[in-house]
Amino acid sequence: MSAPQKQDKPIDWREIERRLEASRIAIERIWVPTVEDTLRILKARAQTLSRESMPAEAADAAIDVIEFLLAHERYAIGSAYVREVYPLEELASLPCTPAFVLGIINLRGEILPVFDIRKFFDLPAKGLTDLNKVIVLESKDRVFGILADAISGVCTIQRADIQPSLPTLTGIRSDYLLGVTAERVVILDAEKLLNDEKLIVQEQVTG
Repeated sequence: MSAPQKQDKPIDWREIERRLEASRIAIERIWVPTVEDTLRILKARAQTLSRESMPAEAADAAIDVIEFLLAHERYAIGSAYVREVYPLEELASLPCTPAFVLGIINLRGEILPVFDIRKFFDLPAKGLTDLNKVIVLESKDRVFGILADAISGVCTIQRADIQPSLPTLTGIRSDYLLGVTAERVVILDAEKLLNDEKLIVQEQVTG
């Protein structure tokens, strides 16, 4: 007596495609970098590049920036000067300080001043904004936060693509600009901001 013949089932190609697509989506969702993750990656890359022997022209050909929204305008600042991005939670006001000094925050035990660069740049008010992010800038000697409405992301901008400041960007704001991109992203000069004595908070209370 011969063994029973197995009945071949038809291959369900649609089911196979569905499983493959589900696997692909699951793999892509394993790790999606945050702004902080991207900043750490960029800083590590910058440190690696600085250790390599490469022409100065090549090292200065591009700048890594973090882009943010402020008063409905697009700004960017060099990520090499950005220590972290922190959600604005509790802000304590300071008496006897300029209008652009919004107050201080306690960042994991470190007291930092927070500035509203809209007021420092004499920008006109443009309706309600969120101002719920603090971009912490840091140099060798100074650290402070600037407010942003939202963080757009981190990108690399070729210095050759940075144009001179627009004629409309006059006054105090133009002194702190590296330039403007073709997409009208205003590139701030973080080094100049960090070294400016006008941003040193000196509280003086008169009796």
